[in-house]
Amino acid sequence: MSTDRNIVLFDLFGVIARHQRPGALGKMAARCHTDTDAFTTAYWACRPPYDAGRQSAPEYWTAVLRRLSLPVDADSVEELRLTDIDSWSRVDDRMVAYVQSLCDVAEVAVLSNIPSDHADAFLTAQPWLHDLNHVALSGKIKVAKPTPAAFHHCVVAMRAAPADFLFVDDREENVRAAQATGMNGHVFTNRDELAAVIDTWLPT
Repeated sequence: MSTDRNIVLFDLFGVIARHQRPGALGKMAARCHTDTDAFTTAYWACRPPYDAGRQSAPEYWTAVLRRLSLPVDADSVEELRLTDIDSWSRVDDRMVAYVQSLCDVAEVAVLSNIPSDHADAFLTAQPWLHDLNHVALSGKIKVAKPTPAAFHHCVVAMRAAPADFLFVDDREENVRAAQATGMNGHVFTNRDELAAVIDTWLPT
């Protein structure tokens, strides 16, 4: 069932925003005087509850450091937190401009996995997000993709039907999860291909 609306629902990182800054994990590992591979493993293994808003930043970084058998102190935690936020702060300006242009022909929303404190920093640095129809950030809505509840949040918040959405993400598992809820989906590779898909999807 559709309400005959056209909502393009974007992931952030890998689509509109850039992936983590190269070398960032190595920089954080060096701050901890530990091996980059071991740090990277701990960083990602501990991430899901932080992304989903079930852990604060200090709780997350305490978990990472303890997994590495490293001492935990407030200064280290705060330095790691700020370095981490900076590492995820870059956007693709061409994609931002494209997303803004879509607002003239469709409803535009965002659904992204991002911890709550990262979300606060990102929303401050990227004021164009406030002009979209809805912004759902996992650390704020307390659920992360590909959990179905993340997609249902957008459906309910926008008072729409799943079929009204075209979900765009660079991760196939997330697109498949969106499609399983009844949304349309597209695995993002580049702006030109996406523009062609959206032009075809939108009614003439």
